[in-house]
Amino acid sequence: MKAPVAQKIKKVLETHGDQRIDHYFWLNERENPETVRYLEQENEYAAFMMKDTIELQEALYEEMKSRYKKDDESIPYFFNDYWYIVRYEENKEYPLFCRKYLSLDQTEELMFDTNLLAEGHSYFDFGSAAVSTDNELAAFSTDTVGRRIYTIQIKNLKTGELLPDNIENTTGKVVWANDNQHFFYIRKDKNLRAFQVFRHELGTDSSQDVLIFHEKDEAFDVNVYKTKSLKYIFIGSSSTVSDEHRFIPADQVFADWKIVQRRKENLEYSIEHYQNDFYIITNAQDAFNFKLVKTSVDHCEMKFWKEIIPHRQEILLEGFEIFAQHLVLEERKGGLLQINIINQMTGNSHYLEFSDPAYTAFIGINLEFDTTKLRYGYTSLTQPNASFEYDMDKKTTILLKQQEVLGGDFHPGNYISERIWAPSRDGVTKVPISLVYRKNTQKSPETPLLLYGYGSYGHTVDASFSNVRLSLLDRGFVYAIAHIRGGEYLGRTWYEDGKMLRKKNTFYDFIDAAKFLITESYTSSAHLYAMGGSAGGLLVGAVMNMEPELFNGIIAQVPFVDVVTTMLDETIPLTTGEFDEWGNPKEEEYYHYIKSYSPYDNVEPRKYPNILITTGFHDSQVQYWEPAKWVCKLRELKTNDNILLFKTDMSSGHGGASGRFESLKEDALEFAFLLKLENKK
Repeated sequence: MKAPVAQKIKKVLETHGDQRIDHYFWLNERENPETVRYLEQENEYAAFMMKDTIELQEALYEEMKSRYKKDDESIPYFFNDYWYIVRYEENKEYPLFCRKYLSLDQTEELMFDTNLLAEGHSYFDFGSAAVSTDNELAAFSTDTVGRRIYTIQIKNLKTGELLPDNIENTTGKVVWANDNQHFFYIRKDKNLRAFQVFRHELGTDSSQDVLIFHEKDEAFDVNVYKTKSLKYIFIGSSSTVSDEHRFIPADQVFADWKIVQRRKENLEYSIEHYQNDFYIITNAQDAFNFKLVKTSVDHCEMKFWKEIIPHRQEILLEGFEIFAQHLVLEERKGGLLQINIINQMTGNSHYLEFSDPAYTAFIGINLEFDTTKLRYGYTSLTQPNASFEYDMDKKTTILLKQQEVLGGDFHPGNYISERIWAPSRDGVTKVPISLVYRKNTQKSPETPLLLYGYGSYGHTVDASFSNVRLSLLDRGFVYAIAHIRGGEYLGRTWYEDGKMLRKKNTFYDFIDAAKFLITESYTSSAHLYAMGGSAGGLLVGAVMNMEPELFNGIIAQVPFVDVVTTMLDETIPLTTGEFDEWGNPKEEEYYHYIKSYSPYDNVEPRKYPNILITTGFHDSQVQYWEPAKWVCKLRELKTNDNILLFKTDMSSGHGGASGRFESLKEDALEFAFLLKLENKK
């Protein structure tokens, strides 16, 4: 079977006097039968090329599935007189949401069986559920397309009936006022930007809902939330570099909204409430790694902010939790997350201790103020996800739950994790790399290694456990994460050095990390693979153009690869909100810089590695046509016979297939692709 050849229709794109010829621009016509036909042809070709791995894919799928506890449930948490539990039943794709009144010994109430809600839909996402303060109603949201556009409905938890209230085109989040008669929600505009906050009154048609706030600046999205104290409702308006928050008392639904601090360029802040004060994490006054301040509810402008935790040069403040007697900080130092516990009565502080060389630790769900018990989570490349309860006075820890790994002889001691530092080309920067492999896997140029990266938006990919990944490790692979610039692994400057006109540092770091792994004999180019999704797909696409023979294979998941065209088109979701990440190509300097690394614009006649590209037809974050066009251009220009496969899930969006087991089929395909290239089973 021959690879599909897409029709070429010349499209001239001119910006700043520079012409780009795009022969595959027409693929953005979602309703065009030729577009759908081409995507289906690519799916057929991918299936044909991978038909020799069908048994392997099935074996991988069953193997991955067997590791999961089929009848699992969450740790109960107590909130407003009820214990809440999320539970999975054997062989069901979606969870059940349950609760028990006052005691775990009480009869369980089934709030939602999302398997029933998902029936008849090829894609399903249960967005969220919010219970009214009198515990009688629950507002919940669902998406059955994959575009992250949710419909809100109301369920009477006492009778089980659905109320007639039905609100479409929302973000899915609901915040109840304390009167149990009104709630707030957010609508999306035509470009899927969260831009308006409405107030809904129960029993009325959504056409009568009251517009509370309209965010007119297209660089900003809005959010609505209630404080942990349940006393205030906030509307947050945020760009990638600025925030603005306004609030009302939760029991005064018709009150005027008061602004905490008006937006300023490069001023970021987030808020929590306790007693008479707002606690605020902010980068104000050059606190680039953030600091913690507090201010009274009555006088909340920035001029009244009082510093509690100062800015620290080597520590990034990522989050906090307030208790009656303790303040808990989530910090990052030297790339690793730390949990810092401060006794507010004595001023003494101490850190929780973690022993793995690379790990993830985080503050869990803590809904009570008047307690000495802290819930936190921990995982590493060798340790399954675990939840703990820590007594902050007694300094004692109880394991509440650890992820079970079934279906084999898994033991953490059979695997080795490391953290190493790769020298960058600038001679100064060192790029952290986290690795994991099975004990009996030898470091060797013959050893296959999968290198993962992201490196955008300040999002940090921490080292964590994966049930799925064991299927590669147990077949002799090394798995590595390159903590490259563009993320915040080493603080805010690590992010700033990998965005805008310094974006290429992200790609250079990944390349330098890969070359260091080869130099240190973990692998060789013949057995080295790269993987990234979304902005991580941009990463591997750019790297592939810069160093086409560095990797034997590339997996690009929902990749953002046509950066110039997308960032010039403000009708595409997310574009305007991302000018502070990539730059605005309507400015000539940014245009030429972005064009110099955009994967689609830099495909040339050359040898390319083996490539697997995936997308979702309903993707709202990265439109399907970006990877589709990229595949067409690669097919046209690449000069070798290496595999190039493109698979479109015609019923999913940016997150891939829905359901806890269905998504494993995507993992099985990707792993089978790698194992095929390694001649492994």
